[in-house]
Amino acid sequence: MTVTAQMDQAAQAGPQGEDGGQPRPLVFARVQTALQQSSLTAIAQHMFSLMLRNMSSDGFVFADPLAGQPSDPVTGQPFAPGTFSAPGCIIAAPSFPADLGTVDQDYVFNWTRDAAITAVEIAAANMPTRPGEGVQPLIDYVNFAQTCQNNSGSVTIGHATYTVEGQPQPRSEQSDGPALQTLAILQAFPQLDAPTQATATSVINTNINYLLGTDPQSAGVPVYQGKTYNLWEEELGFSFFARSVQLKCFQQLTANTYGIPVPPATAGAITFLQNALAGHWNDQDQFYQSILPVPTDRGPYDPNIDIVLSSTYGAVPVTDTKLLATAAQIHQQWSDSSIAYPINADDQGRTPPIGPLLGRYPGDTYDGDLQDPAVAGHPWALCTANFALLYYALANTITQTQKVPLDNLSASFFGQVGVDAQTTPAAAAAKLQSFGDQMLNALVFHSDHLELSEQFDKDTGFEKSVRDLTWSYASFLAAVRAKTGQSVLG
Repeated sequence: MTVTAQMDQAAQAGPQGEDGGQPRPLVFARVQTALQQSSLTAIAQHMFSLMLRNMSSDGFVFADPLAGQPSDPVTGQPFAPGTFSAPGCIIAAPSFPADLGTVDQDYVFNWTRDAAITAVEIAAANMPTRPGEGVQPLIDYVNFAQTCQNNSGSVTIGHATYTVEGQPQPRSEQSDGPALQTLAILQAFPQLDAPTQATATSVINTNINYLLGTDPQSAGVPVYQGKTYNLWEEELGFSFFARSVQLKCFQQLTANTYGIPVPPATAGAITFLQNALAGHWNDQDQFYQSILPVPTDRGPYDPNIDIVLSSTYGAVPVTDTKLLATAAQIHQQWSDSSIAYPINADDQGRTPPIGPLLGRYPGDTYDGDLQDPAVAGHPWALCTANFALLYYALANTITQTQKVPLDNLSASFFGQVGVDAQTTPAAAAAKLQSFGDQMLNALVFHSDHLELSEQFDKDTGFEKSVRDLTWSYASFLAAVRAKTGQSVLG
C-alpha cells in the first residue's frame, strides 16, 4: 500500500474514526501523483521499466486468469487455456474483474496491435546485450508472434487477440495488427540473433501474404483493400488507421535491406492505399473521416483521435495540412467546446498550466465497465501522449526544413499554439515543444506515482478503467523519444 493510498483510506474513514473506526476499501481512482519537476527523460526511463512488467519471459510469467474455465465468459466460446504465459507475451494490462473491481474487462491478453507498439519501444531503447547476442525480449517477442500465427487455425492472421499461451481468443479481426507487427519486427531485426532473424522473416512473409491475399469476407478482394474492424474494435469498415499502417508496412518492406522478399503486388498495394487515404477527406467538415462508410449506429465518431495515431504509427506525414486541420478540431473538442472535459479547465488554471487531456472521439461512452455504461467518455493517456508526439515530431520537421507548413487548412492548428505567418520556424518549433510538454506534464500529474491507467476521470482527473495499460507507457515513451531524439536508455 502506498503512503498516498493510506492517507486516502484514512480520509474516507472520517476524522478521528467518525465511522466507527472501520477502514473503508481503497479506491484506485482516488490516488493521484503530485506534479513532477524532474525531467521527462528520467520519467520515461522509469515508465520503460513499468512497461516491461507487462511482458513475460522464461523467468517472469503471468497466470492466466481464465485457466480452468470451460468457456470464455465474454463470448461464451469453448476455452481451454493453460496456466502460465509463454515468453514474449505482452499483455495489454494486468487488469481483470477479479483483480480490479472497478472494471468488468479482462485485459490479460496479447493484442497483436498493442504488442507491436510495445515492441517498437523495446527496439528503440537499444537495450544492452552481450557481443554477438540478440536482445532477449525482442527474440521472445518474435518467437511468440510465430506461436500465435501457428495456433491461428481456423481464424485468420488478422486475429486481434491471443491468450497468454498464444492461443487465439474469440474476438474481432483487425488487419492493422499484421502490418504493425511487421513494422515492429523490421525495426527490431538488427537486434535479433541469426536463428530469430530467420523466424522473423517467416513471420513477416506470413503477414504480407495475408495482407496481399484474398479477404475471406470479400471474395476476390485483397485484404488491404477490404473492410476491417477499426482501431477501437467497434466498427467494421474501411479504416483510415489500418490503411495508413498498411501503407507504411508495404513502404518499409520495399525499402528493407535484410533480404526479406518483396512480392510484386506490393507496389500496386502502395498506390492503392495512397489513393484510398485521400478518399477519407471530408471537404465540407474539413477533417479526415476515420472509417467509411460513416457509422450510423452510434453518436458522433469524428473527428477521431485515430487520425493522429495514423501519423504516429502509419504513413501520414506530420506536415500533411489535412491531418493538422483534423488535429485542430480534435484538440478543440476536448478543450473549449460544449463537450470539453471539466478537468482540462482546471488544469489550464494551474501554475504552470498543463494539458489538455484528450479522448478518442466525441460520442465515446466506454469507461472500462460495460455493466454500468457511462453517459460520456473520458480522456485517455495514449490519446494525449500521441497528440504531444505530433507536436514534437512537427517541431523537429520544422527545425530540419526551416519551413512551417502553414496554409488555410492548418491555420487553425497553428493558431492554437500561437503560430501565424509572422512566426519564425525557430519560434514555431519552440511553441510546439512547449505545448507538447504541457500535455505530458498532465499525464505525469494525474498518474498514480507515474503508473498509467487507460483513462482519467473527465471531472476529477483521477485514474480510472484498467490499470497499468501497456500502450499508455509505450505512447509516453514514443513522445519523449520524439522530443529528445534519444533512446529511453540514453
